[in-house]
Amino acid sequence: MKKRLQNFGLVIIALGLFLSPLAAQSVLENLSFWKRIKLAKAGDVEAQISVAADYEAGAGKIGKNLFKAASWYRKAAEQGDAQGQYKLARILHNGGKRVKKSPELAVPLYQAAAKAGNVNAIYWLGYAYQHGQGIAASPEKAIIWYEKAAAKNHPASQNNLGLIYLDGKHVKRDLGKAFEMFTKAADNGNPWAMNNLGGLYEMGWGTKTDREKAISLYQRAAKRGNEPAGKNLARLKS
Repeated sequence: MKKRLQNFGLVIIALGLFLSPLAAQSVLENLSFWKRIKLAKAGDVEAQISVAADYEAGAGKIGKNLFKAASWYRKAAEQGDAQGQYKLARILHNGGKRVKKSPELAVPLYQAAAKAGNVNAIYWLGYAYQHGQGIAASPEKAIIWYEKAAAKNHPASQNNLGLIYLDGKHVKRDLGKAFEMFTKAADNGNPWAMNNLGGLYEMGWGTKTDREKAISLYQRAAKRGNEPAGKNLARLKS
């Protein structure tokens, strides 16, 4: 079992009280960075994740430090924490100041976190297989992992599956399946899926042609900063 707020745990036990995980997390969030780092040094996993996240974001006055963020995520990952494994993998995958880019080191961490059910790790493992980043490219395995994440309602995975079915390069082209995946991802707020679904409505692929729905979807995607959607919208309205 993960160590949670060890120092507070002694007080709670002495008082005969029980603190739920959500309540413990709430207590943690209300602590200063320096109190959280003491807990992190004592081995508290949630505190390690919290401190790492602050270093990664450069929260408050501590400044952004990917090296320290990776170090704290690593400590959590070494205790088997899936979030720590996933977050460390992302830093290693991208690299940064004082952190060498290494997709090869990221992939085993994605695999461990994915095995534990971390949906973001499942997605990025699929992405690594699709693009051959840190591991030999395997579109078939990419689809398997995307499907696992899509089943958990992960919008980027749903959108990527839609693209794969639309392209038809590694699976039989299925416009109906592409429409289904783009719709799910768009409903989950993914702007790329909104743009792609707008394209299907515009072209009448996998659904009936509907110019007004295409415009509406392009508008929604453009408002979320999707540049291609903005261009598509301007083209249809010209």
